[in-house]
Amino acid sequence: MKKDHKVLLFRTFSCPWCHKAAEFFKQHKVKFKEIYVDRNTKAAQEMIKKSGQMGVPVIEIDGQIIVGYDVDSIKKALGMK
Repeated sequence: MKKDHKVLLFRTFSCPWCHKAAEFFKQHKVKFKEIYVDRNTKAAQEMIKKSGQMGVPVIEIDGQIIVGYDVDSIKKALGMK
């Protein structure tokens, strides 16, 4: 997992699964950008357009959309075992 991935985490302040996703990235030293959709309407619309979902978290890794805190899908997208 040497490659730098482009990781976006669409989240809200109150979402426990969003917090877990952020902690996962920090624990595994994955650089990521947090986008708080509860404070940014434009970002919320972008998230819905990309994922078709209004719920969070929505995670984008190198253009791949993962809806929810799905550890297996996150690891696969990052090339982790």
